[in-house]
Amino acid sequence: MLRHIISNEIFTILLVISLVIVAIAKLTAPKRFDDFILVLGNDKYLKIYSRDQKFFDKFDALLFVNLVISVSVFCFITYKQINETNIISSNTMFKLTFSIGIFILIKVLIERLIGSLFEIDKLIDQYIFKKISFKNYLGILLLPVNALLLYSFKPTLLLIYGIISLLLIINIIGLISSFKTHQSLIKHNLFYFILYLCALEIAPYIILYKVFISN
Repeated sequence: MLRHIISNEIFTILLVISLVIVAIAKLTAPKRFDDFILVLGNDKYLKIYSRDQKFFDKFDALLFVNLVISVSVFCFITYKQINETNIISSNTMFKLTFSIGIFILIKVLIERLIGSLFEIDKLIDQYIFKKISFKNYLGILLLPVNALLLYSFKPTLLLIYGIISLLLIINIIGLISSFKTHQSLIKHNLFYFILYLCALEIAPYIILYKVFISN
């Protein structure tokens, strides 16, 4: 079966969709969005909105959709650079986007289930909120990064690895911030929390890395 070449046109559409989604999030909750943009250097957002978190939050849902789209586009750029190819089936692109979204959602649901089983719901819920907030922040950062890599700069492996390193550092900052905030709760539930980290924060990404390398 012939493969289709994905042109930048499809990515222009995806970037526009992401911009519209982010704009809707800002319009529906302007004050919250302004606080969210400063989350990396100020924990005001995390302190205020973690109290009112819901199982389904429209603001977080909008930013989550942007996250999935932005990560999918960046993964394709990385894949294209590593394999030195511009050819990928549109079906593969759709599966990639869908898989990333489902992976994150299932992971969050399992985390909440484990929190209930170990009776550390409060700790896990607040931890998940902070983690999702930082991931959504990465989705915002990836918007201009993807645009620059697609239309301005010629991506190189060194540049891509540098961007991945920066994203990991930001994610680690988010984790450390969460650990500091809840260190007393974590100390009282240290064994369960270590099990949680090994099972749901380390193992899934090791498996994904192995799958990516094997392909």
